[in-house]
Amino acid sequence: MKKSDFWFDLPPELIAQTPIQERDHSRLMVLDKQTGTIGHNHFYDLPQYLQAGDCLVLNDSRVLPARLLGSRSSGGAAELLLLRDIGDRKWECLARPGRRIRPGTRLVFGNGELEAEVLDVNEGGNRIVRFEYEGIFLEVLDSLGKMPLPPYITKELKEPERYQTVYSRVVGSAAAPTAGLHFTDELLACIRSKGVEVCFLTLHVGLGTFRPVKEDDIEDHLMHSEFCTIPEETAEAVNKTKAEGHKVIAVGTTSCRTLESFTDDSGVLHSGSKWTDIFIYPGYRFKCVDSLITNFHLPESTLIMLVSALAGRENVLNAYHEAIVEKYRFFSFGDAMLIK
Repeated sequence: MKKSDFWFDLPPELIAQTPIQERDHSRLMVLDKQTGTIGHNHFYDLPQYLQAGDCLVLNDSRVLPARLLGSRSSGGAAELLLLRDIGDRKWECLARPGRRIRPGTRLVFGNGELEAEVLDVNEGGNRIVRFEYEGIFLEVLDSLGKMPLPPYITKELKEPERYQTVYSRVVGSAAAPTAGLHFTDELLACIRSKGVEVCFLTLHVGLGTFRPVKEDDIEDHLMHSEFCTIPEETAEAVNKTKAEGHKVIAVGTTSCRTLESFTDDSGVLHSGSKWTDIFIYPGYRFKCVDSLITNFHLPESTLIMLVSALAGRENVLNAYHEAIVEKYRFFSFGDAMLIK
């Protein structure tokens, strides 16, 4: 298939720049993947589409305040974006201004609570940086770091916690699993009260999720890798749900990719941890996921390709066209879609 098969024209004013005041008051489009029919609701209406015995699977990864603004010891501003912890106080980072942040460069953040030395530049142009600090790194990062918002969000986020899900627990993402931003504790309690199993997995979202597909033939796209974990209790809950003929509903493309990565060809989900670079696009046969809760994604992105694999490309593009006509809010802080 061609990348252009997933193009749609999105008016810029529909890109949500700020979160809605109440998380579960976002709009919810409901798309029937068999018939293509579309319904319009609010996210707080979600429980009516879930049945006792179903299993809702959420990604409990928490976003690092991974954007560090500081200065070079030789003078001039410097910015790091933490990508990956490689151990021994070393991180792979994006650095700006790249041409001035070479191996040997010393960096200072805050009032010197955090310092760093650039050790190397890898093949992709990212910097390998070793940090120097007293105490616990995550606590230092909490006091100095900023939330790494996606490039299409240009407004400062006044409440950083609004870029975290209410159930986020395991720190490690460079971007939020945004389909989960619509949930409140009260809504999750309501869902559980219906007899729906709510369970968790972890996939640490990398900035590769925003990497554009450059190849015309999507099969030639090299998918980024992300670290993910399925707990034993989640595997047991999902397998019980499938065995009893109920639905597994993935919250977000990250949960969907993780579930599919750990499910064997006989449909059994296994627990464990690993890196996944699974690329799901039309033609893929789903082994675990029956339904998906997701936001509205960028044109020609791997995310809209995944959604199209589940619901059908024509159904998805038709739903996106209707979302534009109805002025739904798009992307990370935007509205939601349930594919059932």
